[in-house]
Amino acid sequence: MKSGRIAITILIAAGLPLFAQQTPEQQSLRQALSEAGNSPADFELAIENHLKQYPNSPERAQLEAALVKTAISRNDDARLITYGESVLSRDPNNLEILEHVTTALLHQGDKVHAERALEHAHHFADLIENTYSGDKFEPGGGPNQARRKEEYDRGRARALLLESRAEGLLGQVQQAAGLAQSSYKIFPSVEGAKEAARWLSASGKDAEALQALAEAFTIAGLRSADVDGADERARMGELYRKLHGTDTGLGDLILRTYDTTSSQLAARRAEIKELDPNSQLKDPIEFTLSGLDGDKLPLRSLLGKVVVLDFWATWCGPCREQHPLYEQVKARFKNANDVVFLAVDADEDHSLVKPFLNQVKWSQKVYFEGGLQSLLQVSSIPTTIILGKNGQIFTRMIGYLPDRFVDMLTDRVNDALGKPQAPAPAPVVHPAPVLKQ
Repeated sequence: MKSGRIAITILIAAGLPLFAQQTPEQQSLRQALSEAGNSPADFELAIENHLKQYPNSPERAQLEAALVKTAISRNDDARLITYGESVLSRDPNNLEILEHVTTALLHQGDKVHAERALEHAHHFADLIENTYSGDKFEPGGGPNQARRKEEYDRGRARALLLESRAEGLLGQVQQAAGLAQSSYKIFPSVEGAKEAARWLSASGKDAEALQALAEAFTIAGLRSADVDGADERARMGELYRKLHGTDTGLGDLILRTYDTTSSQLAARRAEIKELDPNSQLKDPIEFTLSGLDGDKLPLRSLLGKVVVLDFWATWCGPCREQHPLYEQVKARFKNANDVVFLAVDADEDHSLVKPFLNQVKWSQKVYFEGGLQSLLQVSSIPTTIILGKNGQIFTRMIGYLPDRFVDMLTDRVNDALGKPQAPAPAPVVHPAPVLKQ
C-alpha cells in the first residue's frame, strides 16, 4: 500500500476531515502521516509521536482505535496491550478487541499479565452468554440459527481456552486442564486438545495428556493439514514410551482415537444439521424447503420437472409489481404437470411473511429460502432461477422488464421443457401502390 493511501485510511479511521478546514493539530497529524514511510509501522510511530505531542488530543480515542487495528494486523502484542487496554476502558464490551488483547496478555507468559488476562477472559465468557442469551436453537431453526449456534459454541470454547491458559500460567494446572477439556467437549478443536495435553502433562497425568495429543493429531487430519502435526506425533511417541517403554500399541491408540474423534465431529455436524437440515449441502436439488406452516418440501421430490424459483421479500417493491406478471406466466402452464412454480421468501424475519401475504391478499404457497439463496448466489431480488428436469440450474433472470417479463419467462420455461418456440408471425407485406402516369 502506498504511503498516501495508508495516510488516508488512517485519517478516515480516526474520523478526521480530509479536505475540510482543519485545526492546527489535525494539520500536524496530516503532515506527520504524509511524511512517514510507506509501511504500517512508520504510521504507528507517526501517530504515537503525535499523541505524545498532543496528549489531550480530542481525537485520541479514534487514533488509539486505529493503532489497535494496525497492531492486530501486524500481531504487535506490545502496542495491542498498550492501546487495546485503553480502548477497552472506553468500550469494555468490544468482543474482537477483548479477545485479541487477552491473547496478547497471555503471550507474555508471566503471572502479572495472566491475572489481567483471566479478568478479560471471564468478561469475554459473560459477553458471549449475553450475546446469544435470546437464541433458542430449536430443531428446524434454519441457517441463521445454525450459524449463530456455531458462533456461540466457538465463542464459549474460545473463552474456556483463554481461561485455561491464564489459570495454567498462574499455577492452577489442574483447573487449566479441566477448562481446556471442557472447551474441547463444546467445540472439538486442535487448539483445545493441545491445551488440554499441555496442562494434563504439567499436572502429571501423562496418560490423559497422551490421549489429548492423539485427539489433536487425529482431528487435524480429519479437518485439514496441520503444520504442527509432526511435532505432535513426536510428543505422542515420547509420552507413550515414557508410559510403556516401547512404541508398540501407539498405532492402535491413534486408530481408536481417530474413531472417537470422527464420532465427535459427526455428532457436531448432526447437531448443526438438526438446526439447519441444509447445512453443508452443495447441490440445490438436495435442499429441503420449509413452508409457511412448517411443512417440508424436498426439492429432490421434484426431479423430472422444471422448477421455477421466484426469490422475493416483503420489503422488495419490484417484487410486488412483478407478482401479477408471475401469475400470468403460471396461468399459461396451469395444465403442465412437469412445471412447478415456487415462491421463495428471503426475509430474515419469518414472522413478517404471513401478515404481509394477508395484507396484499396473495394466495400462493410460500417457502423460506433456508440457505438456498446463498448457495445459488442470489445477490439481489427479484431473481428468478429455473432448474431443469435434472435439478441443475438451467437459467436465471435477475430483476425484470415489466413489458417483456411474461413472454421472456414463458420462453425460458419452454426452453427448459425442450419445447420449440412458436415461430414469429410473418410480416404482412402490402403491395406497392401503382403510380398513375
